[in-house]
Amino acid sequence: MSGRPEEALRQDGAEGSVASIARDVLELLEILWHQGEAVSTAPLSSSQVRVLYVLERGGVMNLRTLAAELDSMPPSVSRMCDRLHAVGFIERTHSPSDRRALELSLSRRGASYLESLRARREEVLNGLLGRMTTTERTMLMRGLVGIRALTDGAAPGRTGPEALASESA
Repeated sequence: MSGRPEEALRQDGAEGSVASIARDVLELLEILWHQGEAVSTAPLSSSQVRVLYVLERGGVMNLRTLAAELDSMPPSVSRMCDRLHAVGFIERTHSPSDRRALELSLSRRGASYLESLRARREEVLNGLLGRMTTTERTMLMRGLVGIRALTDGAAPGRTGPEALASESA
């Protein structure tokens, strides 16, 4: 990996270079998340945390929908949900339209857990970002906002972090 972003972009297969740099950064973040108590997902596994993220974004859903969102088999998702319910991170209620069907949602305890996890992760990231120049942080913000917009299926807007990134340029 090249030391300067401009050099990496000029190399053959610029998209591959950008993708490999992004992959390297994501792998380093995974390592950071799992180093020490500060960013550990304990008492949950990363798969269980994914369940919480999906429920947070999707709201109330049934097991089949959750399994589809996770691209997993319903029996394995059901076992994860059993564990998450046992520790109070998700709630199960009977569907008002079909008493046999269960609806899953994030509990207050689950939401609090995600908030705490995000705060710990953000603290680690702020330490790293604090060592970057304002220009580097602005460029990173623009790239991350673009990635988030693509994954959300929406075009980048001009509010929130996006507006801050353009104002500081």
